[in-house]
Amino acid sequence: MKRVAEVARPKVLGLFVVLFALAALQPAAFAQSGDKAARIDEYLSRANKIRQFNGTALVAENGKVIYKKGLGLANMEWNVPNEVDTKFRLGSITKQFTSALILQLVEQGKLKLDGKLSEYLPDYRKDVGDKVTIHHLLTHTSGIPSYTGLPKFFEDVSRNPYTVAEFVKQFASNDLEFEPGTKFRYNNSGYFLLGAIIEKIHGKPYEQVIKENIFDPLGMKNSGYDHHDTILTKRASGYQKTPVGYTNAPYLDMSIPYAAGSLYSTVEDLYLWDQALYADKIVSAKNKELMYKPFLSNYAYGWTVTKAALGQSKETVNSVAHGGGINGFNTLLTRYPDQKNLIILLDNTSQGENLNRISHDLTSILYNQPVEMPKQSIAEVLLKTITESGDVAAAVKQYRLLKTTQAATYNFSENELNTLGYQLLGAKKSKEAIEIFKLNVEAHPQAANPYDSLGEAYLAVGERELALVNYRKALELNPQNTAAATVIKNLESPAVKVDAGTLDAYAGQYEVTGLGLLEVTLEDGKLYGAPTGQSKAELTPQGTNRFLAAGPNVELTFFKDDKGQVTHATVRLRDGREVQAKKVK
Repeated sequence: MKRVAEVARPKVLGLFVVLFALAALQPAAFAQSGDKAARIDEYLSRANKIRQFNGTALVAENGKVIYKKGLGLANMEWNVPNEVDTKFRLGSITKQFTSALILQLVEQGKLKLDGKLSEYLPDYRKDVGDKVTIHHLLTHTSGIPSYTGLPKFFEDVSRNPYTVAEFVKQFASNDLEFEPGTKFRYNNSGYFLLGAIIEKIHGKPYEQVIKENIFDPLGMKNSGYDHHDTILTKRASGYQKTPVGYTNAPYLDMSIPYAAGSLYSTVEDLYLWDQALYADKIVSAKNKELMYKPFLSNYAYGWTVTKAALGQSKETVNSVAHGGGINGFNTLLTRYPDQKNLIILLDNTSQGENLNRISHDLTSILYNQPVEMPKQSIAEVLLKTITESGDVAAAVKQYRLLKTTQAATYNFSENELNTLGYQLLGAKKSKEAIEIFKLNVEAHPQAANPYDSLGEAYLAVGERELALVNYRKALELNPQNTAAATVIKNLESPAVKVDAGTLDAYAGQYEVTGLGLLEVTLEDGKLYGAPTGQSKAELTPQGTNRFLAAGPNVELTFFKDDKGQVTHATVRLRDGREVQAKKVK
């Protein structure tokens, strides 16, 4: 069911990579004692050596920097190392700066948090703009679809330059997915719109506003809006891992992320930003309370506010954090304001799957908790074997051997195989994915998630009975798994017969609000559906006009007009969203 958390970016087979001379890299556990900076350096050096971190890190305790260092390469083609003043694209860390600019406008009386979107962007569609407030945009509760969620957005759109007005009209003005304020759904469109509002009120480009109102006053001389064509000294290049090494990250026009993700900075500049937030120079004390006040899903104004666990203990500490992901880069800034502690991780090799764990472990070091050294990813090893040999059985055999002989060297956690299984599913290697999910069930028989994932993989190849067995087991182990319960209910429902003429009428192309084109086809008496460019899924009838794609747990309901012509469908997605799909062909 659950996949490894990802930031909005293209999915690429070969996200993992295997190092050579694995046996020489033996992990060890840290003791609680010892110099914190030395422990942090040992930890990050190990993570860099096994290619789980490549970038620059800064750690501060009680407001004072105790560690800052660049690890790995800023440019692999010229062998240029990362340094403490290397500039990285920040991705969504940009959002906290955008929210600060909005709060400055509130203090100046130029904007109200409960003001409507249409008040500040009068050309925006009025039916949506009159419902959505600035607060909704800041907290990802607007209901406006996020442009980064559009099918094939990165492949088809992200390389093209747009003006702010053009982009708002084409990609940030779709129909609402839900009533504003009722749900949280992470949304880059909302922060793009906030940038447009900032420009409208100031009468200046967003990048000029942020320079004049934040970067210059704080002395953040190595921060700015990133432009591909600008010659920028000490800018890191972005990379992605593959089973055999690294590739250059796909090109992204920086007009696309804009106020949601287009800034660059260094760890030293971000430290200046952190320190400024303890004073009232940029945002007043009153508005900082709003900035850190969590709303739905613990999201405040450009920050996630939670209690972070310390090591394996039950102790927690108040945390204010935000991560970022943009082609080739992943970033994470975590503040512990009660103690004025800070961890900044900037990586230029797409390490989104590792930064949260690394930050958690560095936090544990800061708070004198024992930490285990990073372990080699077993998923990386197995993916390399599958990629090079094409033999999933060899990978399964390798897993069992390494778990027996080198258990201390590799990470054999449940998420490792689950991640690999979904990588294979995404690459349309369903049979290989099934074998990996079966191995995960074998390795973790009391965990619910491996059974859920195996059930999903069986559905992908039409093995409904085997899927049902595994979904039942997943629900038995985790009775709160409502998604599994829904799939079981649908799979257990009696078969519904729909005549061939009706099925043929449903076939065609549907424009799905906020999601792109859906292709519905009739093959051998069965309906199949798939977004453009994605794998098709069988649509099983639940009624004469209601169909279920059980694997992704998506439900389609078709509608006809008074002349009997199919006009549209509603699509209920796995997360509960229901969107309209107009039949266009």
